[in-house]
Amino acid sequence: MSEKQLKSELRRRALGARDALDAETRIEASLAIEKIGAAEIEIRPGEIVSGFWPIRSEVDLRPLMFTLREKGARLCLPVIMDKTTIVFRELVRGAEMVETGFGTAGPGPEAAVLDPTTMLVPLAAFDHTGHRIGYGAGYYDRAIARLFDKGMEPRLIGVAFDVQEVDAVPSEAHDVALPSILTEGGLRSMPHTRS
Repeated sequence: MSEKQLKSELRRRALGARDALDAETRIEASLAIEKIGAAEIEIRPGEIVSGFWPIRSEVDLRPLMFTLREKGARLCLPVIMDKTTIVFRELVRGAEMVETGFGTAGPGPEAAVLDPTTMLVPLAAFDHTGHRIGYGAGYYDRAIARLFDKGMEPRLIGVAFDVQEVDAVPSEAHDVALPSILTEGGLRSMPHTRS
């Protein structure tokens, strides 16, 4: 089995486990993630935090995002610009949400584009070293690489349910291991080195 096929199979299994969680369990786990994240993620006033609106059976990050805003964060959401690029538009109270690609919603083109200093990263699967499998398009890997190229070192926190953990994720040179993963089981620091 090739590395690409293995990643595809791990993604399929992890998303199947996530999809198998009933709605009540996902809600309870998302609320636990909000409580843990609120206690564990330190935010400086004005810090730019990227989150994501949930799609399919994903963690509902909205409660945590709103709590971080109350702690002084400026929020932003990813918006797909083309087949290779996402940008992060500022999410302000009362802003109209529009279709932003990949089944997600976010602020419209009038919203400011921001460079996040903390990124809450969606994922399909993760392992104990912080390597992740996304949804297969590579948007976040490229967005993170662009921030590194600008000399930024954003704090990267993967967010998922515990059932999305797999034994090992094959990694390639361009893959960025996440230093932290937030699940309903806690905020875990991951041992890794950045490529």
